[in-house]
Amino acid sequence: MQGILGLARLAVSFFLKDDLGLTPAQMGALTGIAAIPWVIKPLFGFISDGLPIFSYRRRPYLVISGLLGSLSWILLATVVSNVWLATVTLLLTSLSVAISDVIVDSLVVERARKESLSQAGSLQSLTWGVSAFGGLITAYLSGLLLERFSNQIVFEITAIFPFIVCLAAWLIAEEPVSKNELLSQQDQSLVKQQIKQVWKAIKQKSIFLPTAFVFLWQATPNGDSAFFYFATNELGFEPEFLGRVRLVTSVAALLGVLIYQKFLKNVSFRNILGWSVVISSALGMTTLLLVTHTNRLLGIDDHWFSLGDSLILTVAGQIAFLPILVLSARLCPKGIEATLFALLMSIVNLANLLSHELGSLLTHWLGVTETNFNNLWLLITITNLSTLLPLPLVKWLPNNDPQAEELEEQENISYVGEVYEGKALGTVTDDALIPDVIPEFITNKKK
Repeated sequence: MQGILGLARLAVSFFLKDDLGLTPAQMGALTGIAAIPWVIKPLFGFISDGLPIFSYRRRPYLVISGLLGSLSWILLATVVSNVWLATVTLLLTSLSVAISDVIVDSLVVERARKESLSQAGSLQSLTWGVSAFGGLITAYLSGLLLERFSNQIVFEITAIFPFIVCLAAWLIAEEPVSKNELLSQQDQSLVKQQIKQVWKAIKQKSIFLPTAFVFLWQATPNGDSAFFYFATNELGFEPEFLGRVRLVTSVAALLGVLIYQKFLKNVSFRNILGWSVVISSALGMTTLLLVTHTNRLLGIDDHWFSLGDSLILTVAGQIAFLPILVLSARLCPKGIEATLFALLMSIVNLANLLSHELGSLLTHWLGVTETNFNNLWLLITITNLSTLLPLPLVKWLPNNDPQAEELEEQENISYVGEVYEGKALGTVTDDALIPDVIPEFITNKKK
């Protein structure tokens, strides 16, 4: 469902911009608010594990998330007519996807434990591949549909897919929770012990400092909502072309993964993240060529420049983000891997939320609106240079080889797949509802 929900991403962007008349700053702020469920995502896992419904942990929650998702998209298509209703509805849509994401992750982990050693990781790869495939299919269709139908029609089409999840939930083989199991789960000492272990781990410098570095880097402001308005209002990019851009970036994301796996996975965290900060900032400045129309002086059409620039930035963004996932998995002590990894991912999501809110404030202060792009070059310059601010703290990152301990990596790799399968490909798991030009949480934001 995560990949398919990308069908409505462009429709949401144009709905907020054209139908509701939001400014770039308002859209950026709304984007951050819609990400809140992803910041508290681990809470949904605790609820699902500890509060079975009718003796089932997974199936009822999938049904609830599917119904909530369908209802939210229908409301967007029929009722929502102001920014406040849009904020609440998009928040509910995000909540729906976050809940289903947690449940599917849990099911994947449960099934993966039953795999043989020779098949280890195959289920994670399958689920990630299906999500990526869904994202590729909807990438171009998201723009093509908007050329022929209204935003509301696209929302109505999208509402079908969460309902399919409701139906599919009944096909999931799940054993009911026994009374003995339920009683044992009510032993609060186990939960308290786990919380103590996580708190003890996060206070360790070896975990806290790298996490702080990643947080500071990802929390720097971005101006992507303003650039979306520039691309559509100033450059006149149509939905169909933006769909093509999405398709190119989806393929580029896969290319970035392949490059990292082939050439960079043995590079130390400190080196690859340090250079990623510098290179991403430098490449991000190429957007100034489009904003100042310098590309036209060079004889390069806006459309071709945008496609090429998006491809390069997405590849670089994926290469920069993959080490964060690997580092997060490698930081987790044995015994609390899943819980701590989920917490680290929530921290990254929080950083991206702050990034959108800070970018929204900066957009407002610089006076960039839906018609005034005089200071857009300054916004892009500031947001790109701000990513260099954490660079003096690069020594907070470990300098060890990420592949040095093969056994430990095998133990943790399932958690990397668990988060990466939906988020690193631009499928927003987390953000199927976030405007398309706005980079996704847990994705290639710093590019």
